[in-house]
Amino acid sequence: MEGPPGLSQAIPVSGDAYCNSSTTHVDAAGSSSPAVAKLRKLLFRRMLIGVNDGRYFHGLFHCIDKQGNIILQDAVEYRSARHCLPPTEHRCLGLILIPAACRSSCQVDCSVEEKMSLMCLE
Repeated sequence: MEGPPGLSQAIPVSGDAYCNSSTTHVDAAGSSSPAVAKLRKLLFRRMLIGVNDGRYFHGLFHCIDKQGNIILQDAVEYRSARHCLPPTEHRCLGLILIPAACRSSCQVDCSVEEKMSLMCLE
C-alpha cells in the first residue's frame, strides 16, 4: 500500500450508521445500535483514507453520515509525485469531506486489541 507509514490493518467503516447527530439509531430499550457504538469508538482517531485517483488523506475522524461520506479534521493530502524524490508530496487541508463513492480504502490508527474488538461481530 502506498501512503504514509504507521497504519497497518484496514477496518471497514460502514455507511449504514452515522454519528454526531441527534437522530442516531436507537432501539426500543433506548440504547444505540452496535454499528453506531462502533463508530463512536472511532471518533477523533487518526484515519487514513484512500481515494480512487490514488491520493490518501490522513486526519482525525470527525463524523460519517447516512450515505457514508466521511469528514476528517486536520487532514493532510498525500499523493505520489511522478518526477521527484521522495516519491510522496503532501499538503495540509484542514477539515474535508470525502464522498463514499470516491473512497477506496479506510484504515484506523489504534492498538491491536482495539482493532480486534472493532472487528468482532458480537
